[in-house]
Amino acid sequence: MEKWLKTENRPVIDVVNLIAGIALVLSPWYLGFAAEAHAAWNAWIAGAVIALIAVGALVAFHSYEEWANLVAGLWTLISPWALGFSTLATAMWLHVIMGLIVAALAAGSLWFFGDRPLSTA
Repeated sequence: MEKWLKTENRPVIDVVNLIAGIALVLSPWYLGFAAEAHAAWNAWIAGAVIALIAVGALVAFHSYEEWANLVAGLWTLISPWALGFSTLATAMWLHVIMGLIVAALAAGSLWFFGDRPLSTA
């Protein structure tokens, strides 16, 4: 575990977020819910935001990018109920899974790579 907590391994998180964002953008077409307006537009916009934030974090890491990804991931997680497409099982589960992945990675990045003092106890 200690090996993964090194700062030089942090870009792996951003690459996973980039892949998740791209998958979310492409999902309405390859999972067949492009005709469902709320689900498709949310996937396109949330996926693009997640991917763009991940690219920015790969170029130059700042903690606000991880905070933004945390918010985008949480929005993606709750959006099926907020926008009313929770009855579309494929779209709902895709948003929940991608939202959990992005939010968990952003929270982990903030926790492990943030500027917080290490415990001396």
